[in-house]
Amino acid sequence: MFSLHPRLAADTILLGDFPLSHCLLMNDMHYPWLILVPRLENLREIFELSVKNQQQLLRESSWVSERLSKHFNADKINIGALGNMVPQLHLHHIARYQNDAAWPGPVWGKHPAQPYTPENLVMMHQRLREAFADGEDMKFVWAD
Repeated sequence: MFSLHPRLAADTILLGDFPLSHCLLMNDMHYPWLILVPRLENLREIFELSVKNQQQLLRESSWVSERLSKHFNADKINIGALGNMVPQLHLHHIARYQNDAAWPGPVWGKHPAQPYTPENLVMMHQRLREAFADGEDMKFVWAD
């Protein structure tokens, strides 16, 4: 049975589900940062997915990336599947800006995460709802 890695559960907020993946918001106000986690057990690498699920993950990843880029006016979308600290397969999608604190380097280790305040979390949820609303071509079910 699928279960979310404890570190991902501690560091993120569940937004909802795509057909294959949980969509999580990284609890760090420095960046618009979403994580996709396929809801299949014992996965570490993309190549362990069936071809059909690889294609679905790519569709979900591309869809999320496009919405982050468009609705958050990102200079660049960083996508990564590192898994060095959390072995469970997951894909980071981070909207980056030339004036962000880590630019042009990676976000990891640059500065501690700044958790969302309740007010900022409400605003981020609203922005993401708007971003996801224009994509009727992808099924997404909100958690709340």
